[in-house]
Amino acid sequence: MQQTRNTRTGTNARAVPDLGWVDSLTNLMDSRFRLPGTNFRFGLDPILGLLPGIGDATSLAISGALIFYMYRHGASRKAMIMMIGNVFLDATIGSIPILGNIFDFAYKANERNIRIMKRHYHEGKYQGKGTGMLVAAALVLLAVIVLILWGTWELVSWLFEGLQAGL
Repeated sequence: MQQTRNTRTGTNARAVPDLGWVDSLTNLMDSRFRLPGTNFRFGLDPILGLLPGIGDATSLAISGALIFYMYRHGASRKAMIMMIGNVFLDATIGSIPILGNIFDFAYKANERNIRIMKRHYHEGKYQGKGTGMLVAAALVLLAVIVLILWGTWELVSWLFEGLQAGL
């Protein structure tokens, strides 16, 4: 991303980055497919959610990569907090069996985050930095991934023990 000089204010500002690949990945994760005969769209996120633990962790990692990219391109602290909140909510509720799958079809956290980022750039707020937020986001996302995988392991163990007891 290049620096540009704002002639009106006399300050340096970052040029708006190309968000094309972010749009493409967001579309793939949240709205790539259409339910036939309806306008309802969904992406890989709810499909990955059908794979207990690993699917949720993969979706969370992709969302984390999108947040990292937006951080690297000047997202403010407020924008980062809002985006992390969307992903945290999606990952937390999305990891609940059945209810989480339904939630994943409707919530579309990545689309919400790209709208936050585009609004952030449109308002000219892209000069700020999410100072320290990257480390916090990485730790939160890592903790959520660990909790999802641990919860999935416990659920599978419980189900396996229940099946063995019934035999």
